Amino acid sequence: MSTTLENPMLDLEAAYHAVSDTYRGPDIDLQALCREMRHKNPVMKGDFVATHLGIPTNAGASAAKCEVTLFRYQDVLAVMRDATTFTNGFIAEGLGGFFDGLIILAMDGDAHRRARGLLQPVFMPETVNRWRPELDRVIREDFLAPLVPNRHADLMDFGLYFPIREMYALMGFPTDDTAKFNQYATWALAMVAGNQIDPGKIRIFGPIAAAAVKHLYDAVMEVVLQRRAAGADGNDLISRLMRAEYEGHKLDDHEVTTFVRSLLPAAGETTTRTFSSVITLLLERPALVERVRNDRSLIPRLIDEAVRYEPVATFKVRQAARDIEIGGVKVRSGGLVQCMVMSANRDEDVFENADTFDIDRKPKPSFGFGFGAHMCIGQFVAKIELQCAVNAILDLFPNVRLDPARPAPKIAGAQLRGAKSVPVIWD
Repeated sequence: MSTTLENPMLDLEAAYHAVSDTYRGPDIDLQALCREMRHKNPVMKGDFVATHLGIPTNAGASAAKCEVTLFRYQDVLAVMRDATTFTNGFIAEGLGGFFDGLIILAMDGDAHRRARGLLQPVFMPETVNRWRPELDRVIREDFLAPLVPNRHADLMDFGLYFPIREMYALMGFPTDDTAKFNQYATWALAMVAGNQIDPGKIRIFGPIAAAAVKHLYDAVMEVVLQRRAAGADGNDLISRLMRAEYEGHKLDDHEVTTFVRSLLPAAGETTTRTFSSVITLLLERPALVERVRNDRSLIPRLIDEAVRYEPVATFKVRQAARDIEIGGVKVRSGGLVQCMVMSANRDEDVFENADTFDIDRKPKPSFGFGFGAHMCIGQFVAKIELQCAVNAILDLFPNVRLDPARPAPKIAGAQLRGAKSVPVIWD
């Protein structure tokens, strides 16, 4: 951790672990605690995250008071689907402050609808599926094939880098300089690590994040100007954003740059954590590995169940736009509402045998990729990346299994959950 605190230009692994440390929280069984709250105090008056976890939220250190925390599926669903009553604008002053406030997650109403209208076509399945062959080629040839002779690896050495390489290429960044886009990814993570609540850590990470904001803006703008000069006729995200028009509005270079910069922290980081959970949950179950190896059509169900069972984001925060009462708790206009996604995803009233990892369960909406107006815009990209990665691992690593000589992977974190290490061997 010392290198994390002392070096203002972190390397990628240090930046990734700095974010993990920021959101790790106490060493408790969070699933068990959520289960207890769901049964005994499902509509909790007050701030569960501050009281029990002590980690930042995307609201920032000076945000309004959190007045209620929700643990049941139906309560979380009601909040997440009602973007008029429960808004996101407060994020512009919290995490969004590192993005000049121009971050789609912090938009509400018409502004959000217009931004989503411009961005959404780029991330729809019919567009994303055109990228699948190149995604698959890069994963197999550039990342996994060189490892085959070793017959052992920590899959997180692959899991940290492949989503970044893939997403940055799809966005339009040159891929012939690995060090350069790893530096971009490092700056993006440093911005997230700047979201602290402890005054001492704010003093340390604040200047790091501020420097990263400037460096990343300049780097993205350079690529934007290059794409503009070349005619912006490619299929990459930056070119598509330049050509996109919604309700008569087109994005200028500053808007394209700022939007792309705001997407970069999630472009690899959350996919990396989801990959760690998907592959851990799979390899912990050798019989399931054989099923999936023999029937690759099961991989999408594997991913969806992993996202339900161990969501990367354990909670979402919204702000009440008017006075409202939830489960007997009065929430004043401006008060924050915490939705414990982790708890809702295991609500026994909705999911049969909710604490069992079961890819055969009847599909029902869960909240791992969000829900409603702010559903994760990049989920289809993430799912295709994950499908390609699991397929490639099963193809290239015969009889892949957890390494019995190494500590077993552990999915952990009060927020941004995932496994730090997934050591494997193969024949």
